[in-house]
Amino acid sequence: MLMRTDPFRELDRLAQQLMSPGTWSRPSAMAMDAYREGDEYVVAFDLPGVSAEAIDIDVERNMLTVKAERRPMPKADDVQMELSERPLGVFSRQIVLADTLDTEHIEADYDAGVLTLRIPIAERAKPRKIAIGGQANRKEISG
Repeated sequence: MLMRTDPFRELDRLAQQLMSPGTWSRPSAMAMDAYREGDEYVVAFDLPGVSAEAIDIDVERNMLTVKAERRPMPKADDVQMELSERPLGVFSRQIVLADTLDTEHIEADYDAGVLTLRIPIAERAKPRKIAIGGQANRKEISG
């Protein structure tokens, strides 16, 4: 038997029960981090307990969409649940990507329940030096 000491945890559990799990038409949000690392933009999504086959990543123009589904674990017939706090259902997140990102070369990696997307910064957006033309090309205007 499990014992709880946090009085607010019961309130959180009740709120989760009242709200239905995410569905494909009304998904729940998923936690994420986004940061720039060198010449890449990195986005990491927390998806513990989700199999890689249940993750769908789409890019349309500059809109990145990540959807995932966490399904219930198969249980034997004689299992009696004492506590169930891990959310099930569909999770989704949409991000508008800047035009300075190269959406043609996004790399995805899924390890230890974290989906990591690496989006390269487009060549046209990287800083570059511009050469200054010499004095020989200038013409004097007299009036």
